[in-house]
Amino acid sequence: METTVARRPLLWLMLGVVWAATRVMLLLFVFKVVVFPGPDVTSDVSVIYHGWYDVLRGGTFPLQDVTWQYPPAAALAILSPGLLPFLGYAEAFFVLAFLADLAAFALLGYAGRRPGRTLAGAWVWVVGVPLLGPTVYARYDVMVTAVAVAALLAGARHPRVMGALAGFGAMLKVWPVLLLIGVRRRTSWVAAGVTVAVVAGVFWLAMPGAFAFLTFQRDRGTEVESLGSLVFHVARHHGWDGQVLLNYGSVEFLGPHVDIVSTAALFLTGAAFSWLLLWRLVAVRFRSSTAVDAAFTAVLLFTVTSRVISPQYLVWLVGLAAVCLCFRATRMRWPAALVLAACLVTVLEFPVWFAHVVASDTLGVTLLFARNGLLVAAAVTAAVRLWRSTVPPSARAPLPAQAERAEETPVSY
Repeated sequence: METTVARRPLLWLMLGVVWAATRVMLLLFVFKVVVFPGPDVTSDVSVIYHGWYDVLRGGTFPLQDVTWQYPPAAALAILSPGLLPFLGYAEAFFVLAFLADLAAFALLGYAGRRPGRTLAGAWVWVVGVPLLGPTVYARYDVMVTAVAVAALLAGARHPRVMGALAGFGAMLKVWPVLLLIGVRRRTSWVAAGVTVAVVAGVFWLAMPGAFAFLTFQRDRGTEVESLGSLVFHVARHHGWDGQVLLNYGSVEFLGPHVDIVSTAALFLTGAAFSWLLLWRLVAVRFRSSTAVDAAFTAVLLFTVTSRVISPQYLVWLVGLAAVCLCFRATRMRWPAALVLAACLVTVLEFPVWFAHVVASDTLGVTLLFARNGLLVAAAVTAAVRLWRSTVPPSARAPLPAQAERAEETPVSY
């Protein structure tokens, strides 16, 4: 016991040093003190986000821009650099992204000190974020992920806070609504619903076009990094005469049969939702980590089946994997390791060798098969482990209520 206590300050020191060193490198990359290989990932902030900022300051959403595909509260993230008027827009955004990263790190570190928890989650965040390169600080997804991390870590003791944060996160980028899939307390769901209603109502009344993003999102095609895109990467070597073009804010395949693959992706997403609903109906063993394990699994499934798998989506998965590994009881260690491996491959396919991905050459296709294969393996493994840990074998009757309670730890969602 004395040895463990003596080592704890050293572990904290190591954790802090690695976080600081890796984040300094990310800042050097986005501020272009050091040039990261591949295309400039910061142009989204300096050009697209900055353009939206000018429109949003006028009191309306960018209704004429089909690349605006986000819920209304995303306006807050785009407008947030105005809080630092002494910096240019892009520089202020990078600083705020850095602070969101710091907030997530602090929350994971604090959570790891509580009984039944571990610092493994903080280490996943410390290692996983820099594996994705400067893209993390050049998109607002790290801000959304920080909100999601806070929501999940608040769930055990503060269900209303969790619900409110999940609802607010859903108004930032939709996917945090999946954080509630494994939550049993009605207060969390009510708080989320009230938050969504209030935020949506305020934006609907205050700014025209708050929900135009629904149409823009519906019309997207198959992005070149998605699972479905592998069909066309291979087909290009066998005479497929489609094109790769910038469309709806991402590089997509356009041409024969793309609509079929896009529809198939939507079908797979529906199938994933149906499986999650079935799981929720039959699951009976709820432990302290079940809610976070379910959230991680749900986001994995929806990421893998999406028509778009942008590199910044991996930030979500790293954050949720980190929360899972804060809990000693988690079943998600192997899926989390697969996500970290996918992050390493992701930074190679974008931005380092993105030109090869667009060209569908051997290197580009190999990287995509590797990255998407790792994500599929993570999603399937997570789903299997979630099911086995919460649903009793069909050969025997469901556990009685007393046995169910015995399976739970004192702190549950």
